[in-house]
Amino acid sequence: MEMLLPPVCTKLCHQKPLDLKEDNTEIHCPITVNPWHMKKAFKVMNELRSQNLLCDVTIVAEDMEIAAHRVVLAACSPYFHAMFTGEMSESRAKKVRIKEVDGWTLRMLIDYIYTAEIQVTEENVQVLLPAAGLLQLQDVKRTCCEFLESQLHPINCLGIRAFADMHACTDLLSKANTYAEQHFSDVVLSEEYLNLGVEQVCSLISSDKLTIASEEKVFEAVIAWVNHDKDVRQELMARLMEHVRLPLLSREYLVQRVEEEILVKNSSACKDYLIEAMKYHLLPTEQRALMKSTRTKLRTPASLPKLMMVVGGQAPKAIRSVECYDFKEERWHQVAELPSRRCRAGMVYMGGMVYAVGGFNGSLRVRTVDSYDPVKDQWTSVANMQDRRSTLGAAVLNGLLYAVGGFDGSTGLSSVEVYNLKTNEWFHVAPMNTRRSSVGVGVVGGKLYAVGGYDGASRQCLSSVECYDANSNEWSYVAEMSTRRSGAGVGVLNNLLYAVGGHDGPLVRKSVEVFDPIASTWKQVADMNMCRRNAGVCAVNGLLYVVGGDDGSCNLSTVEYYNPTTDKWTVVSSCMSTGRSYAGVTVIDKPL
Repeated sequence: MEMLLPPVCTKLCHQKPLDLKEDNTEIHCPITVNPWHMKKAFKVMNELRSQNLLCDVTIVAEDMEIAAHRVVLAACSPYFHAMFTGEMSESRAKKVRIKEVDGWTLRMLIDYIYTAEIQVTEENVQVLLPAAGLLQLQDVKRTCCEFLESQLHPINCLGIRAFADMHACTDLLSKANTYAEQHFSDVVLSEEYLNLGVEQVCSLISSDKLTIASEEKVFEAVIAWVNHDKDVRQELMARLMEHVRLPLLSREYLVQRVEEEILVKNSSACKDYLIEAMKYHLLPTEQRALMKSTRTKLRTPASLPKLMMVVGGQAPKAIRSVECYDFKEERWHQVAELPSRRCRAGMVYMGGMVYAVGGFNGSLRVRTVDSYDPVKDQWTSVANMQDRRSTLGAAVLNGLLYAVGGFDGSTGLSSVEVYNLKTNEWFHVAPMNTRRSSVGVGVVGGKLYAVGGYDGASRQCLSSVECYDANSNEWSYVAEMSTRRSGAGVGVLNNLLYAVGGHDGPLVRKSVEVFDPIASTWKQVADMNMCRRNAGVCAVNGLLYVVGGDDGSCNLSTVEYYNPTTDKWTVVSSCMSTGRSYAGVTVIDKPL
């Protein structure tokens, strides 16, 4: 019996379909595509190549010979296409030598042509990218650029930027440049920055997009660059100072730091820029707009997403837990734990890394220092401090990490030591006038302030405050707070120093006061919503955040922030996963 089937069309080639209907109505037949056909074909061709079957050309680089098929190379690489289809002598040669690429790299790229697979690493990317550019393998070049973008870091972004410029990787060049601008304060601590040419430095510091807390960072970066090779570079000071926006610096900083800098004193042109800045400050505010120049123009950096990082702490014992608050997403998430338990440590963000300094591990006061890389989500150890310290203060001044005071297990400390990131070494500087454990520190106007704390010798909480001048290596007292505060959170916002909460014996405070270094006066601002001592404090996006701590009876998981415009405190809706006091708190740039 004959079976009647509906009309079916499977289109395998480009021939005119048969007219199967008497009324000449066209049948629309689906195209059958085998997604594995191309992959299978290339797999077979690669097997033929490995057996040296049907190969019609040998590619030679250095002392390596690679058998291949002209048609495969020409199909995937415009470079080989031009070579084998044009009038060049290589179009008919049995052996073709490639002088610009080493043998191993060339083998990797020919393997990629046959397999569509390649592994980009730190070790090969610098030779792979230019070789891929030569052979016009754009996908490989793009993959190399994406890998380098993922590796951007304050210590390497300038090198990646130069590499991208050399090889015409415009998108990577733009992203590396933006990264350098957004991480300027950390980038200028790197060897790459100190080894730049003067034109490159001028290009960087003249950018309107520099993300900096203050123009002080630009001035200090110029001084550091010149001093790196002073005999040669001091003649370039005027060219560099043209791009430093001195009028935007405080009068105090201009008089105490810029005017006293020997490199400025030795240059008449630099003195002119200083005079311009002084005149700007003498003008009434409404007239300053008339004094137009690039140096009076505010920089307009693109906002960089931030994370608030809370490290270790007491809950109720020392813990390893680390969590981050994403300001944009308004949520907390866990990141890599500390290598060991740690509370009562100092915490800073410097050179793109977070440093947890000293502290208490549950049984001992420690000298150890752990460093966290936000990109790799990984902790490593760096050089130990010379002294054991817990409840210390930590801050960054002029690119150096200061560990101030603290408690060594038997006595409160007045000593201060400093970590040099470049040499991975600690050294002591002048001690404070007073022993201070549970001390808070902050940097304003190029000076380091140590606020309150506990004096073990007299067994009392302190209201006194000391200021450290790195140029003279001296500590001096400034105006006292209105009340005694040990374990106060200290933060800097809008060039003002805040002392938040703390305690005086059993009394835990919710009060807050703020110090103006220019007027050298303290004043009270609005109280927090709850009493807190041993809390972490940080400033971000024009707000002052206070994290955790304890209220005298239990550890807190809550966070609140202060808005100086409204003089109000607001509790953040999302709490930490655990209540913790004595935690390290800092703000970091959100990893790419």
